[in-house]
Amino acid sequence: MTAPATVGGARVAPRPVPQYSMLGIRVGAYDIPRLNACIGDAIASGSRIVIANHNLHSLYLCARDGDLRAFHATADVTHADGMSVILLGRMLGVPLSRANRVTYNDWIGPLMTDAARHGWRVFSLGGAPGVFEAAAAKLRAAHPGLILDGAHGYFDATPGSAETATVLGRIAAFRPNVLLVGMGMPRQEHWVRANRDALTANATLMAGAAMDYVAGVVPTPPRGASSFGLEWLWRLAAEPGRLWRRYLIEPWYVMGLVLAAWLRRRPGGDA
Repeated sequence: MTAPATVGGARVAPRPVPQYSMLGIRVGAYDIPRLNACIGDAIASGSRIVIANHNLHSLYLCARDGDLRAFHATADVTHADGMSVILLGRMLGVPLSRANRVTYNDWIGPLMTDAARHGWRVFSLGGAPGVFEAAAAKLRAAHPGLILDGAHGYFDATPGSAETATVLGRIAAFRPNVLLVGMGMPRQEHWVRANRDALTANATLMAGAAMDYVAGVVPTPPRGASSFGLEWLWRLAAEPGRLWRRYLIEPWYVMGLVLAAWLRRRPGGDA
């Protein structure tokens, strides 16, 4: 996916976004302006795209979950949502920079700013009952004119279930340009893959706990932690019962994958 550009109000050929492969996954050198531009381009052209992301957790899951790998293989845009992806990529010769790390804590504000400015209709799916309402009140106050609706993610997400049909109907009735699906990885990806043909939004985003952070349900890591790649430590301290395995066990598995890939890149390796 490429970002559109204009000169003097006229559309010109977009500059391609570099795409890289590592550990069996694909990731592009996107930043926030380029991601917003991808959304704007999809809306302007009337097309439908899926925007996915990768972090250390997804690298672990993709190595073990064929359905998740299939979802990422068909995503139109994939960006880095963790400094671990940037750092591990550098070890494997992938030239991503800190600017290419886009987390929803940083992105949600600029995304809602553009949505309010351009009249994009936004629907948020996910979180516990009450979370969307709390987050929506803050977002509407910060972004006057924002067209926003949503629903919680506590429903039967089984393909073909009556509750999924109801959710799909509600989304279609709202006619969103942007759909934020925040039901946790890999549940959100599995649900989008199973229902992609029925999703009507121009851009469907894997938003994780974005609304939980906006609502204040989950403490937001300080920006200093993000700058030094230490958000994981903050999150582990905030939710040790839920995240201990993700941050203390899974990285070792991923490092094994990185080491194997690095050895294959060496002269005499299997390539």
